[in-house]
Amino acid sequence: MAKKSWISWWFLLSSAVTFWDAGYCLMRPLSMEGGDLYWLWKPYTLYGQIDHVYSVEAYEKGEGFASAAAVMAVVENLTAYTYLYLVHVANSNLAPLIGYSAAIMTMAKTVVYMGQELFCGLCGIGHNDVSTMISYWALPNTLWFTVSWLIMFSLGKDIYSSLRKSKLKTQ
Repeated sequence: MAKKSWISWWFLLSSAVTFWDAGYCLMRPLSMEGGDLYWLWKPYTLYGQIDHVYSVEAYEKGEGFASAAAVMAVVENLTAYTYLYLVHVANSNLAPLIGYSAAIMTMAKTVVYMGQELFCGLCGIGHNDVSTMISYWALPNTLWFTVSWLIMFSLGKDIYSSLRKSKLKTQ
């Protein structure tokens, strides 16, 4: 089984970001301005003004999308950590399938997040100028989508190759 360090680095770095993001969403109102843990998530004051999914108003209205996505992020990150364990500690042939699964969860969450915004007529981000939308919303989501796709493609090739070799052995 080939170790792909770029995938491991991506899972480590992206999971730190998404755990921080999930923490903000799941710890509200403590993570919001005025909350005891606000100091950990101070940048979300700005981001809540850019993306209303993260806003105080959305939380107060009981909108659950951000928290639902946060729960998905926790599951996706635990799956990514399982991949890291299987690759770097257990040296398991199951690692590519688990890594592929983590990447597909990230991609699916990103597609749903972007789709929710597109289908509601940019209800959470449409108030921004184009530059802000691109810089703070489109580019990060495009990065998450693209890297997830690249991981799926890379690990998918490994899975296919393994299945092909297994099939040839049984013939």
